[in-house]
Amino acid sequence: MLIQAGIVLLQVLIILALAPLLSGIIKKIKAFFQIRKGPSIFQPYYDIAKLLRKESVVSENVSWVFHAAPAISFAAILTAGLLIPIYISDMPFDFAGDLIAVVYLFALARFFTALASLDTGSSFGGMGASREMFIASMVEPALMLSVFAIALNVGSTNLSYISQTISMAGIDAVSPYHLLAFVALFIIAIAETGRIPVDNPATHLELTMIHEAMILEYSGKQLAIIELGVMIKQLLVFSLLANIFFPWGISSGFGIGIVISLIVYLIKIVFLGACMAMLETSTAKWRLFRLPNLLSISLMLSFLALVSFIIVKGG
Repeated sequence: MLIQAGIVLLQVLIILALAPLLSGIIKKIKAFFQIRKGPSIFQPYYDIAKLLRKESVVSENVSWVFHAAPAISFAAILTAGLLIPIYISDMPFDFAGDLIAVVYLFALARFFTALASLDTGSSFGGMGASREMFIASMVEPALMLSVFAIALNVGSTNLSYISQTISMAGIDAVSPYHLLAFVALFIIAIAETGRIPVDNPATHLELTMIHEAMILEYSGKQLAIIELGVMIKQLLVFSLLANIFFPWGISSGFGIGIVISLIVYLIKIVFLGACMAMLETSTAKWRLFRLPNLLSISLMLSFLALVSFIIVKGG
């Protein structure tokens, strides 16, 4: 029991510590490609600490939903983090949920954030909520299908079991259906983390913002919780890419191998962050009604991954 509690506690600490760092690294890499100095990689820590010291300014017209949404959204995302393998494949909470639970926890966080933005009665909030739900209707099926293509090969939707099985039989990592599912999930990661060309996390322009429009009425401690939750979600989506499709180096037990596992995990996460930063600096924000073209590609690739699996295994 003590070992299991230690694994869970260490996972939570790693998530909370690395989420702002990953965000800072991506911003620094983007600044490098844009020939700018850019902020420090530790700037997200300073921003969260500054917001935690400030008081929240709240409208008199909001209900309990507005106050509860940051905590519920943050708790849902952090709970999803306990179901995704990060540094160890044998997670104590495997019995509590699998891939489907992770997708629903992400959806729960999105739902309450959108509901809170509607609760304020702001035109910006309503616009951001409608855009977010529009994108989510295409992202969530593709997210489930992309990982489900890998789950079929393993025979389970348990993320820890998938990671452990693929790490022991790495030949499947270069199969056609594996690569198709990875590309599909990478496109989904762009939408789930609010990156260009789907969204721009650094803008407050009415015509382009989606997530920022939903949290525009938040400030102080509530905004800090939301921002940290967004950073954690970004880390978890990258963790799915790293440790479900390429889980090499992940530890299978609590021991000395955890140190090596953490180093390998950090390298994979930074590499994915660099790829995302390169993509953002090489493309522009797309119009809202062009986004279905991009997201439908991820859905199509996920479906092709399933078909490829049936052909390869059936043949």
